[in-house]
Amino acid sequence: MPLSSPRFWRLLRTRADIVGIPLIVDGDTVEIDGKKIRLDGIDAPETDQVCLDVKGERWACGIAARDHLNQKAGGKVWTCHVHGTDRYRRSLAVCEADGLSINQWIVANGWALSFVRYSHRYDADEQTARKRNTGLWAGAFVAPWDWRHRGTNTVILGAAHVPVNAQVILISPASAEHAPSKDCIIKGVSRSGQCIYHLPGDAYYSSINMKTKGKRWFCSAEEAEAAGCRAPKS
Repeated sequence: MPLSSPRFWRLLRTRADIVGIPLIVDGDTVEIDGKKIRLDGIDAPETDQVCLDVKGERWACGIAARDHLNQKAGGKVWTCHVHGTDRYRRSLAVCEADGLSINQWIVANGWALSFVRYSHRYDADEQTARKRNTGLWAGAFVAPWDWRHRGTNTVILGAAHVPVNAQVILISPASAEHAPSKDCIIKGVSRSGQCIYHLPGDAYYSSINMKTKGKRWFCSAEEAEAAGCRAPKS
């Protein structure tokens, strides 16, 4: 097939892209035809991350980010332009559906941040969400990258006036008290640099105390695996 053939370039583009209807794993991770995709240049809250709303009430903002993405584009055909992989072997991609940039939309609507450690592509979109006090910015929260490595010096972002114990609330996963949702009941346990997830019915599931350090909830096996966890060995 000659290089000048339009069909050649369509085939080449198809090999570089992943196309299909996604399974929304969380606010920045999806799966299409068994391929895990991390939306490049953005960082959304984890599904067991909590935030404070405009009234200072605790809410599961990570689940909300996932659900808003699903409501906006979950049933549409996505085209994801892949240009690399991350350490979890997920494809890094900029995705679009019906002419809409998914990466840009979720940041501009306040459900994810510009991942400035790796890219400044969506900085202006984040500023738009911040000025409008939309999504996460309506209340108070910590950046997802800070939440994953949280401590007593974690910076609180957002528009809301926060209660005196805001930092204690915001650096605690939803699992510190209870599962964030009746649909998020998979237990993840991190020990010695490994993360193992347990489904209801697993041998050790009922004995895992989710109030102790190194534990978190997941909403699906796909989400747990996307976070670097594995199923227990049989």
